[in-house]
Amino acid sequence: MDYFVHESSYVDEGSQIGKGTKIWHFCHIMSGSVIGEQCNIGQNVLVAPHVIIGNNVKIQNNVSVFSGVVCEDDVFLGPSTVFTNINYPRSAVVRKDQYETTKVCKGATIGANATVICGHTIGKYAMIGAGSVVTKDVPDYALMVGNPARQKGWVSERGIPLQFDEKNLATCSESGEQYRLTQEGVIKL
Repeated sequence: MDYFVHESSYVDEGSQIGKGTKIWHFCHIMSGSVIGEQCNIGQNVLVAPHVIIGNNVKIQNNVSVFSGVVCEDDVFLGPSTVFTNINYPRSAVVRKDQYETTKVCKGATIGANATVICGHTIGKYAMIGAGSVVTKDVPDYALMVGNPARQKGWVSERGIPLQFDEKNLATCSESGEQYRLTQEGVIKL
């Protein structure tokens, strides 16, 4: 094996795990899931069948990544992030054929205890604040907070809040990279 699995965790046959990935205590990686390279899967994480996780994804403790979720490269899922995968769940009604796709795009961060309602896309490098409830699609670079989550600003690829000037330009104070605010959203220059 070219990845690490703690002895208390289960990795089902038929799952794919990339080189350098670490799976810590009490996890269950189910058959049919795909996890990329250099990921860190924290304690007590479930990765359900047909989940796709890209490279360098960090999943903190107590996260269940249910069928229908796709995380692109460099995604961060904070502790106790919650994903749903059916809009109208009932114990007595089987709806496994109705799982919704939820996409978390490259570089996005979801804060601790946030909930993502299924069927939405979280744009690249977006940041979802701790405890927020995502009920709609999130634009690239958007900063979302609250219940329901509302946009409170924009962030750079480093997660630093952006302040746009009269020409709709902003510079990340950490990286020096520049961004432009357009009618369609934020783009990196």
